[in-house]
Amino acid sequence: MSGDASIPANDSASDVPEAQQDPTPSVEETPDAASPDPASEGVPSAQNNEARLEQLEREHSTLRQEHETLSSQYVRIAADFDNFRKRQSRDQDDLKLQITCSTLTEILPVVDNFERARQQLDPQGEEAQSLHRSYQGLYKQLVDVLKQLGVAPMRVVGQEFDPSLHEAVLREPSDEHPEDVVVEELQRGYHLSGKVLRHALVKVSMGPGPQQSDAAAQAPEGGDSSPPIQGDDGSPMPTASE
Repeated sequence: MSGDASIPANDSASDVPEAQQDPTPSVEETPDAASPDPASEGVPSAQNNEARLEQLEREHSTLRQEHETLSSQYVRIAADFDNFRKRQSRDQDDLKLQITCSTLTEILPVVDNFERARQQLDPQGEEAQSLHRSYQGLYKQLVDVLKQLGVAPMRVVGQEFDPSLHEAVLREPSDEHPEDVVVEELQRGYHLSGKVLRHALVKVSMGPGPQQSDAAAQAPEGGDSSPPIQGDDGSPMPTASE
């Protein structure tokens, strides 16, 4: 009986169910489809790189256009600002010149009175000469200030009449000067930095008088301008042709 009750070791191993056995396949049993294919992986990678390169080129072109647009806008704004700055500077200079002209125009009559007083003064005594020297010092100081501001007097006598510089107050015949020539300055004119600060009041020549003009017109056409021979009583003597 004891020999029947013993279970052989080999029989017990064969009786284990198949589900409890190790399902892990061996290396030789692993399918070949699980291993990656190098050739199949290379094709999608090249396509992705080309697509990425095209996208970068488009972005680069867009950025370049934006850069050109911004550069042109900057150049235009810079030019507009430079023109604005120049215009502002020019307007300020014009305004400053207008204010200076307006102020000096009110001062010039004082200068005229100084000159009239200088022409009329004739100091005789020592006290009068001392006063005259003080007056001359004040006048010189005023003239120096005007020079520093760019004021210069006009020289008009003997010049041809120019309406942009002169204002004709009188016209008179003159044997010494031709027509439309300034023969006398009645009130001095002044320049300020090349601009007329005050027109000069002048007397203008009308040329030779009517008597000289008539005598020139009645002269013989042959060119003999000698006066007729007169008798003792002042009457003209008859010529040989008469």
